[in-house]
Amino acid sequence: MSILPYSVREGLLGFRRAKFAVFTATSAMAVALVLIGLFGMLSYQAQLVTDWLRETVGELEIWLNEDVDAPMARALHDRASATLGVEDAVYVSPEEAIQIFQEEFGEGAEVFLEEMFLPASIRVRVQSRYANSDSMYALVDEFKSWNRVDDVEFNQPLLVRVQENLALINTTALSLGIIVILASIFLVANTIRLTIYARRLLIRTMKLVGATDPFIQRPFIVEGVLQGLLAGLIASGIVWGLFSMLSSFLPQIASSTFTMVMLSVGITLAGGALGWIGSALAVRRFIRNVQLH
Repeated sequence: MSILPYSVREGLLGFRRAKFAVFTATSAMAVALVLIGLFGMLSYQAQLVTDWLRETVGELEIWLNEDVDAPMARALHDRASATLGVEDAVYVSPEEAIQIFQEEFGEGAEVFLEEMFLPASIRVRVQSRYANSDSMYALVDEFKSWNRVDDVEFNQPLLVRVQENLALINTTALSLGIIVILASIFLVANTIRLTIYARRLLIRTMKLVGATDPFIQRPFIVEGVLQGLLAGLIASGIVWGLFSMLSSFLPQIASSTFTMVMLSVGITLAGGALGWIGSALAVRRFIRNVQLH
């Protein structure tokens, strides 16, 4: 009889031999995985907000010369749209600029328009990964080098402030993520250690008859992986339900079905990995401390 079928069979039998211990370990892993899943979903939503903020501050205004005609303006617009790092570009004619000015300043705006010339422009929105000071200055230099371009502007102070805040948020999120994962491993390892302690006599007996440490460990590791996968499925359902409930109250929080499916798969696989790590650490340490006399 090969070792693998024996390990799998003994791992499955462990669910019946210590039902309460298995329930405790699976519940502990499910709680840990729910925390990890919620953190992952919050991180995903935070990344969406981050991309939106970067796109919002990552806007350039290309002011064109007065003598630019419509065909030349369209050519410049097409060239700007095809530039590396540009998400989209919108041409604003002088007439549209006047209309925008009136909408923003309201009544009395026509007083300024009598003496004020509003040139045509191209509003450029850069891709989120290019919404940083270095890339924005590079794009500004690129656009300024074009013929028929009078000036290029962007809100540099706002961009710097957003970058600093996003860096702080990312550092905080990474630190919290590491803490959650380490706490989960510690919780699971200690819970599985209790289930192994409940079978200390069986382990001692196997060592007395000459069983090697890897032979003793394998069934417990298989059992831990199975418990982790089960806990992952339970946690996936809880996270999915919590997110559906939250999105019904906050419609602006949205996520595709594909994203939720991938998150569920990730939680389930993380459960298997968590069960493997926790059981391996717990059983290895316990076996070393078993007294044979």
